[in-house]
Amino acid sequence: MTYLLMSLPFIAIALIVFGLGALHARRHRALGPYLSSWAVATASLVVLTVIFDNVMMAAGFFDYGVEHISGIRLGLIPIEDLMYPIAGALLLSGLWQMLGVTGPREEGRDA
Repeated sequence: MTYLLMSLPFIAIALIVFGLGALHARRHRALGPYLSSWAVATASLVVLTVIFDNVMMAAGFFDYGVEHISGIRLGLIPIEDLMYPIAGALLLSGLWQMLGVTGPREEGRDA
């Protein structure tokens, strides 16, 4: 079994939660900020993953077996290595949206 196939159920669950978060954000007129904050968080996680995993692989801390990867690499890391931060960003963004504040704060109320 490849890392890509192992990642697919996690990506699918994360996409469902992200979609539910998007519906929640749309109902509360916050879809734009929801999507833009997800994009910034995801881009940050992907960039950091590429940098630090390349450094760790170059240092010999870990490696992936060639029989379990697609062969597509960004530097030293296989492309499958990016599935985990993407799934995390999708899942956590959706959960954060659904569990967060649902509307503007009431005046005179301390949070």
